[in-house]
Amino acid sequence: MAIIDKKIIRAYALKNAVEHDGKAVAGSVISGLFNHGLSKDGIKDIMPQVNSVLKEVNLLSIDKQKSEFEKLSDIIGHRPEREGLPELPNVSKKGVIMRFRPAPSGPLHIGHIISNMASSLYVKKYGGKFYIFIDDTNPEETLKEAYKNIKEDCDWIFGNVCEYINASDKMNVYYKYAEELIKKDAAYVCVCDNLDFKELIKKKTACSCRNLSKKENLERWKKMLDSGGYKQGEAVLRFKSDLNHSNPAMRDFPLARINESVHPLQGKKYRVWPLMNLSVSADDIDYGMTHIIRGKDHRDNSERQKMIYKVLGKEKKFPWTFFIGRIKFNDLILSKRKIKAAIENGEFEGFDDLRLPTISSLRKRGYKPEAFAKMVEDRGLTDVDKVISQKDFFDVLDRFNR
Repeated sequence: MAIIDKKIIRAYALKNAVEHDGKAVAGSVISGLFNHGLSKDGIKDIMPQVNSVLKEVNLLSIDKQKSEFEKLSDIIGHRPEREGLPELPNVSKKGVIMRFRPAPSGPLHIGHIISNMASSLYVKKYGGKFYIFIDDTNPEETLKEAYKNIKEDCDWIFGNVCEYINASDKMNVYYKYAEELIKKDAAYVCVCDNLDFKELIKKKTACSCRNLSKKENLERWKKMLDSGGYKQGEAVLRFKSDLNHSNPAMRDFPLARINESVHPLQGKKYRVWPLMNLSVSADDIDYGMTHIIRGKDHRDNSERQKMIYKVLGKEKKFPWTFFIGRIKFNDLILSKRKIKAAIENGEFEGFDDLRLPTISSLRKRGYKPEAFAKMVEDRGLTDVDKVISQKDFFDVLDRFNR
């Protein structure tokens, strides 16, 4: 465990207090201490000391806090105040084109705001277009009421969405891209057992389907689309990548699969549904995305999509991408699945229950979109995850909500 001088803890507490009307919070102090060797495993051990220092600092007058911080500021440095978010690279005179892709599988919540507010703000800053693509290509996970809820939430929190697009309305476009990849010998229809395929991939070995001709793959593709053809689970469209790639997840990843579940909007019209990397690549190309801000959990997906761009001759058009760090709550559930289940079990009254961290609940509690915008601007673009308690998070948000 890293040993951190109490003066350093006090310096960060004073810095945070001076910047926020005399009240420092633990989350901001802990975030600073990561620069001095604190690890996530050491947070629990150092918290009593941090809380003790916070209690002392928050009892001081603002003038006393400023005076003390001047004496300790050299220990940690003092970041110059920044107005708004940092500049983006490669911005044209036409502005930027950015997007947010929520799945209609449950309520939008704080995590969606933190991850996507910056995209909305950059479009406001530079001009351009901010799209919402509703990722409804997983029929059994799609909730009909979520379409309306997503629009209401995004109109309120962002205020500058230029268009809402249902992915399920673009199926023929995705099919066109799938066929183009097959014709370029960059995709193939695989009918291997999934477990057997995984074992081959681990060994960097091709399955028997990989070397079929374009003609044979197009025939198999038509058989996937045909209601009398392959059954669910019997065939999958795969991207033909480098089998020697150091990351097994990059090797011949899936692009589309058969799913015969009833879709809330499309019914039984389609049986072959695109997976994320096919639909996202197609939409980003068609709508000319220039800049993308997404969570770090999408690093692999971004690499897969870059491969698709390259095969299609669009590599130079690949959007500038930043992977933003997550806010991790140690006492708050953000899983849409768990929230939905809790509501169904009667633990909460609905998506706008005041005890939930959903956007509809936050709106009902009197929070303003501007407060979240200020919080995101204050945090800036960072790929560092932040662990924080619900209380500390809302203490900060409350200051911005004044």
